[in-house]
Amino acid sequence: MASGTRGSLTRDAVLEAAAGLVRRHGPEALTMRGLAAELGTAVTSIYWHVGGREALLDALVERTIADLGEIRPSGATPGARVVSVAHTLRRRLREHPHLVALVHERGLTERMFLPAQQALVREAHAAGLRGARAAEFVRAVQFQVVGHVLVERNRERAPAQHPGEEELWGAGAAGDDPALARALAGPVDTERLFAAAVEALVRALLARDGSDGA
Repeated sequence: MASGTRGSLTRDAVLEAAAGLVRRHGPEALTMRGLAAELGTAVTSIYWHVGGREALLDALVERTIADLGEIRPSGATPGARVVSVAHTLRRRLREHPHLVALVHERGLTERMFLPAQQALVREAHAAGLRGARAAEFVRAVQFQVVGHVLVERNRERAPAQHPGEEELWGAGAAGDDPALARALAGPVDTERLFAAAVEALVRALLARDGSDGA
């Protein structure tokens, strides 16, 4: 818990503490009284710095959009840089699920994704894609990232499955491919799966258009 008074507390400190509460417990846990207790200050001091709860939520949304917007591609080719953008976007969405949900609830999802889309557009152009082909490329990569994150989150929050994959893929379930059954019965390496999927997608889209940017 941080301590502070109206004179020593800053708006950034209030927003950081509020973001921490949302990250740990979800938006419903963010109350002005709870935030004041987290900061070791009076509720009136919170109001002085950020206004009411709605103003605080608006400020948190803007902060989240700004944080997610700084994406710097890396790699020697457009294809490699696109893959790096996809990995960065996935990681940031995974790190801030409650804050991202807050952005979505306030109708600003498209604005949040705009910087990532712009980074993908630059790489699509560098790979020689233009117009509708470039737009399709950008959206295919974005949808791959977001869809993968949603499946990951759903698996993590789902109740224990009975029967689970280890039971469903027992001996004989895969016919003459027992190695496949063992692999499907084991845990999912989501990082490796994401890398394989996004790299295959980018290669296929660039190859279809005759690009050599992979």
